[in-house]
Amino acid sequence: MSELNQLARQLGDALLRRGWKVAVAESCTGGWVAKCLTDIAGSSAWFDRGFVTYSNAAKREMLGVSAETLDTAGAVSEPTVLAMAAGALARSEADLALAISGIAGPGGAVPGKPVGTVCFAWAVKETFQQADTQHFSGDREAVRRQSVAHGLRGLIDVLGND
Repeated sequence: MSELNQLARQLGDALLRRGWKVAVAESCTGGWVAKCLTDIAGSSAWFDRGFVTYSNAAKREMLGVSAETLDTAGAVSEPTVLAMAAGALARSEADLALAISGIAGPGGAVPGKPVGTVCFAWAVKETFQQADTQHFSGDREAVRRQSVAHGLRGLIDVLGND
């Protein structure tokens, strides 16, 4: 069993124990987290929905991220992923959300944000928000795979600590 499959199963079990649902808001991972979660039979009991918001317009329209946040902090920033996670919770039946936005490469780097920069946010409805920025190495596939794993681990950690 792959690492991503194991993490998805572990998350699903933890969500079932709590009676919670999760939503995800993904940019650079393009729905990969949602795919991993829905690969698990029975995930409809704990996976509510996924938002693939690759463009800034999608982040604004689907998740309510403000143009000011995107203009000031950029799409790859902790303020943006925190807003994405809050938007996913507000627009779903989920109790827990993950948001991911990053630069998977090979292009897209900007000053201060090299390829491999990925921002994450985890949020619990009305009680908790946490953001984190990681710098992953490797090609586009490797950066995206590491991002999915980090996001899933973070969701599991939040459930263990909440």
